[in-house]
Amino acid sequence: MSKVLEMIFVTEEGKTATISVDNPKEPVNVNTVKLAMEQLIAGNVFVASSGDFVDLKAARIVERNVEEVELI
Repeated sequence: MSKVLEMIFVTEEGKTATISVDNPKEPVNVNTVKLAMEQLIAGNVFVASSGDFVDLKAARIVERNVEEVELI
C-alpha cells in the first residue's frame, strides 16, 4: 500500500493545480501541511500553466492498494 499527500491549490485563472508528495511522514499534521502550502504560495515556488498559485483549496491523503492477478 502506498500513500500520497496531495496539496491542491487555486491558480490565478481560478483553476486547480496539485502537488503530490509520496510517502509523507506520518502522522500527517494539518497545521504543518497548511503552513507548507502557504509558504509555497508566498514564495511563488511553482507556477502552473493557468498561472501562479494564489490560494489553498484542499489537502488529502490518497492510499492505493495494488493486487497482482496471476495470468496463467
